[in-house]
Amino acid sequence: MNLIKLRYFIHIGYHGTKYSGWQKHPGVLNVQEVLETCISRVLKKPVTIVGCGRTDAQVHASQFFFHMDIEKEWKFDLFFRLNKLLPADIALFDIIKMEGLPHARFDAIERTYDYFIHTYKDPFLNGFSSYYPEKNLDLEKMKAAVALLTQYNDYRGFCKSPDRNDHTICHINYAGLFAHQNGDKFRFQITANRFLGKMVRIIMGRLLDIGRGKLSVDQFEYYLINKETPSIITPAYPQGLYLSKVTYPYLNLQPGTTFITMLQNNVDGWHNL
Repeated sequence: MNLIKLRYFIHIGYHGTKYSGWQKHPGVLNVQEVLETCISRVLKKPVTIVGCGRTDAQVHASQFFFHMDIEKEWKFDLFFRLNKLLPADIALFDIIKMEGLPHARFDAIERTYDYFIHTYKDPFLNGFSSYYPEKNLDLEKMKAAVALLTQYNDYRGFCKSPDRNDHTICHINYAGLFAHQNGDKFRFQITANRFLGKMVRIIMGRLLDIGRGKLSVDQFEYYLINKETPSIITPAYPQGLYLSKVTYPYLNLQPGTTFITMLQNNVDGWHNL
């Protein structure tokens, strides 16, 4: 006898510093396994979850979705119990009962990442933004490189292991570079239908090289045109990266945390370069 599955989308956020990424791997602390363990404990039966994507070790998600299938609805406050049991760096925002069997990963049509940099030592930004003690970055050249991102769709040259993917096509819908008015903090934001492994961090690393004068805008574009993976790739630090928005055709929620909004809209203000 086949039991009818009830599918739920769970809207969460997490601070990734302690974790070796989202995906479950033996022998390392990961977000997926922590959630599966807590949910299974509360529901008193094994539960497997499917995430909307993957994040690297120490990368954060201010918005993330996963789905789970349940045979019978619970009769208690699951939201309260899970948030009480989960560690402080993982939070549930919403539990959403879905019609049919939509897929948290394959149904997502758009994802947005934000990458934050501060150029001065600040213990209160440590772990929330990446510290690069840079002076006199060439922001105009960095801006010119960012403007190229929406003009190309093959990002093989910005993926560390491109052959692990069926293809390296990504449709970038938006890319923008922002500077704090004090000139000591920067934010890179990028939105696309999909991203390759470490792609955002690799792009950010290249943008920093352009700002330092170690890479020209033409060289940056060369990798977009020729789809060539460099022999040496140095991704930017993971601590400044956030998966900040995931959109579905049938679900478009704002992140459940205001922290990312505070970083994006600091009281002193950002301006688009």
